[in-house]
Amino acid sequence: QVQLVESGGGLVQAGGSLRLSCAASGRTFSSYAMGWFRQAPGKEREFVAAISQSGGRTYDADSVKGRFTISRDNAKNTVYLQMNSLKPEDTAVYYCAARLSSITTILALYNYWGQGTQVTVSS
Repeated sequence: QVQLVESGGGLVQAGGSLRLSCAASGRTFSSYAMGWFRQAPGKEREFVAAISQSGGRTYDADSVKGRFTISRDNAKNTVYLQMNSLKPEDTAVYYCAARLSSITTILALYNYWGQGTQVTVSS
């Protein structure tokens, strides 16, 4: 099993940047594909970005392409989401997730979830 703890959320003005971190417990972090998802009030949770175990493959949602970058540091058991050029529509609770299999964008295939971190973008 793996436990996930997100951090780095907060309030930022439109056009600003934030970097989210997700720290994982355990010694097998490099075995997990990781993903970031978000959920805005009144909306379903949606895919944001994903990264393979080695970091060699990444997927991004069209809505964040060119603005958000997912990365990981297996030595630190941490996955990051660098968010630039933030927009009010990026406001949501951001969750990281892990799965012991190949990279995917499908929410239902992730087995482990963090508690989420709030990101609020003001206009």
